Amino acid sequence: MSVPTDPPILALENVGKVYPGAVPTRALEGVTFSVRAGEFVAIVGASGSGKTTLLNLLGLLDSPSEGRIALDGRDVTGLWPAEAARLRRDRMGFIFQFHYLLPEFSALENVLMPCRLAGDGRDLREEGRVRALFARVGLTPKLDRRPDQLSGGEQQRVAILRALANDPRVILADEPTGNLDSRNAAEVFGLLREITREAQRTVIMVTHDRDLAAKTDRVITLRDGRMESDTAVGG
Repeated sequence: MSVPTDPPILALENVGKVYPGAVPTRALEGVTFSVRAGEFVAIVGASGSGKTTLLNLLGLLDSPSEGRIALDGRDVTGLWPAEAARLRRDRMGFIFQFHYLLPEFSALENVLMPCRLAGDGRDLREEGRVRALFARVGLTPKLDRRPDQLSGGEQQRVAILRALANDPRVILADEPTGNLDSRNAAEVFGLLREITREAQRTVIMVTHDRDLAAKTDRVITLRDGRMESDTAVGG
């Protein structure tokens, strides 16, 4: 079997995070791992283990106190805010536990919002592809409905499509099924897994659901801000 020679899409080297205060709080220490393009990685751990802090660092929403983060081989540690925002917009998609859809806009308008915010006519260029995504997940009849006219599972499907709108290389998901019942959670996870696998997109997902984590390619376990294990599970 050939060994991949391309640089990992994301790489962390001895990353740590300390929040200042009267008593500084260390959230992460010595975290080192890399993720290849197309991998689906779950990050698990108890509450307070550093999962969300790690996801924020990977998404360039925060900067590490020490260590290095690279995206496609480029050091992105401590970028200027405007450059970090551009990379988030163009290279990353975000899915959260709560869908955060804008209530005054339709499902289609919500999904196209990241493209519209780019301000370069991208929303017009991508609308055909986005409509095809709605068809792909069976939501074409709902694309003109507002979020309050959708079920919880439908709202989270729309949130997944929004994360895919800019055709990002990396999807970062923070408890994407945590607000759903078990049936909808399984369906939403299956949809995320299927669509991103077909498109060879990289997914890094924080979850408390060990059963879902076991269906990814790798499980990274955090404990008290440190990596406890990094295990291949086979998807």
